[in-house]
Amino acid sequence: MEEIQSQSDNYRSSSSSASSPASRVPSSNFFYLRKPGSLRQPISFEDSPEWEDTDIDVRVEEGGDSINVATTPASPSLSKLNSGSLPSPPLTEGAAIPRKVAGASVVWKDLTVTIKGKRKYSDKVIKSSTGYALPGTMTVIMGPAKSGKSTLLRAIAGRLDHSARMYGEVFVNGAKLSMPYGSFGYVERETTLIGSLTVREFLYYSALLQLPGFFCLPSGERRRVSIARELVMRPHILFIDEPLYRLDSVSALLMMVTLKKLASTGCTLIFTIYQSSTEVFGLFDRICLLSNGNTLFFGETLACLQHFSNAGFPCPIMQSPSDHFLRAINTDFDRIIAMCKNWQDDNGDFSSVNMDTAVAIRTLEATYKSSADAAAAETMILKLTEKEGLALKAKGKASNVTRIAVLTWRSLLVMSREWKYYWLRLILIMLLTLCIGTVFSGLGHSLSSVVTRVAAIFVFVSFCSLLSIAGVPVLTKEIKTYTCEESNQHSAALVFLLGQLLSSIPFLFLISISSSLVFYFLIGLRDEFSLLMYFVLNFFMSLLVNEGLMLVVATIRQDVFWSILTLLCIHVVMMLSAGYFRIRNALPGPVWMYPMSYIAFHTYSIQGLLENEYLGTSFAVGQVRTIPGFQALQSAYDISLDNNSKWVNLLVLFLMAVGYRILVFVLLCFFVGRRMPLRRIFQCKRDTTNTR
Repeated sequence: MEEIQSQSDNYRSSSSSASSPASRVPSSNFFYLRKPGSLRQPISFEDSPEWEDTDIDVRVEEGGDSINVATTPASPSLSKLNSGSLPSPPLTEGAAIPRKVAGASVVWKDLTVTIKGKRKYSDKVIKSSTGYALPGTMTVIMGPAKSGKSTLLRAIAGRLDHSARMYGEVFVNGAKLSMPYGSFGYVERETTLIGSLTVREFLYYSALLQLPGFFCLPSGERRRVSIARELVMRPHILFIDEPLYRLDSVSALLMMVTLKKLASTGCTLIFTIYQSSTEVFGLFDRICLLSNGNTLFFGETLACLQHFSNAGFPCPIMQSPSDHFLRAINTDFDRIIAMCKNWQDDNGDFSSVNMDTAVAIRTLEATYKSSADAAAAETMILKLTEKEGLALKAKGKASNVTRIAVLTWRSLLVMSREWKYYWLRLILIMLLTLCIGTVFSGLGHSLSSVVTRVAAIFVFVSFCSLLSIAGVPVLTKEIKTYTCEESNQHSAALVFLLGQLLSSIPFLFLISISSSLVFYFLIGLRDEFSLLMYFVLNFFMSLLVNEGLMLVVATIRQDVFWSILTLLCIHVVMMLSAGYFRIRNALPGPVWMYPMSYIAFHTYSIQGLLENEYLGTSFAVGQVRTIPGFQALQSAYDISLDNNSKWVNLLVLFLMAVGYRILVFVLLCFFVGRRMPLRRIFQCKRDTTNTR
């Protein structure tokens, strides 16, 4: 305790020295307040006046389940000062009045989250956190990097990974219930948007995926679009992970003013934040301050400043509150202190960084546990959880058929605009086909042309499949978009796969028919329409199989570089075992014959094309003798004598295309999604009667 007191005294003197030496302001009055009035009025850095204020009280009506918000006199509150400083702009004639949202109270009590291997010394990421959020308010979870902000937010929203274990209770309107579909929204820190769609189109298709009817929305900024997507269902509760992520100061202030206006409609907002300006800080209603998973404070925003002052760490006058909080509890500043010690002799005492953050954290935590703020939070939690309120009901959502149709049409629109998706592949494959066709042109139909024509078909199938890897970046982005939509129950694994398959078929068929026609006539294959159609169909199935293989690798890796590298290795191995460099029956048994040659789709595609071309033909040997096409191919490639063998190879290609997509479905269900696999098949409705 003597160490803590000495450190506190040292920092108190350091903070006082940061202010004006002419006039000292008592540490208990180091508050940043916004005076009632215009939003454009800057926050004043002066002593806190004794303004009368109100605090939110929640009571349960007799004979009813609804929780009403009442007001009772309380200590000064920055959140209520904010309400006076944010007047609603006058409505123009004919302007639409925003509809109120029936918000919901959220309480988390003694919440502990453990994740194995997450931290070096302890698996506990969150340690006995307690707090609440009320309708019409903004509750912020603040703390330095790796303090557990996002983990706490995901725990409250019920979106923890399978590796995490949560202990404690979460109440919604006083009941331990999971939040049903449409009652809440969750915005990830890293949002995946479709760049080839306009804002209006993106929100329009997002609305079609969620709502049972049709809906249209206005445009907005990129970060606001990701939030707007979750507002389509008008949720009671909105969780946002770092709403100010990658925003400048002006955009951040505009974002928070927008969220403040959203909260004024009755929606309950809970979000994490790392750091904010003074203006943005003045908009918060309540703050939950974390450090290494420990709750250092929960309560009104103004009370947090008073809490730091009472603990001996008052906020200097010309410093942002959030900067001061992070300076006091961020252990990374200890390294700065160590670096600055070498400079102190020449540059004087670095008084602003002399505080030991470990001591500050222990002091703040001990002060909070014995403070009136902790007791007030416990009292409010008891009021919110002593009786169950109105249960949140699941909202109507789009049917699975509608979702498949919407995803198919959206994917078609994206593919038609995204030149890197199929148009680039079409150009590359057409250029390759022209090169192969001109190199192998004028072969004729003699016996000596058989081996050369086999080489041409092998190069065409193998290299065209290899060039299709150019579509990996867009496939990876599609999977990330699915992950984001699936986590919020906007999509499902089977819906995504069917939509992606149906939308890709026209483009793959366009590539197959255009390149096959050029190759077929430049090489001089047999001039029969049925044989030409089989060639087109066979090559189309090869592209479909290759697309499925790319989906599998992209789903597993979810990284463009490693996905492309993995696919290159797979294609090289398949080309080696396709039966061209060495006849299939002569391949070594354990690895190359079984299983490599049987899982390489090049083998079945090339074998089917050669059977289509040479079965039923004959070649003259000398003046009197002829040999069948099967015998002419024996030294170049291994094919079957059965006339139906080419259709068997086509069936194998079809089954491989289906099999790869089934594998993708399993991967999406068990490894990519966040909820239970059985719920991910068609996003079964959550059972609101199950407790956490």
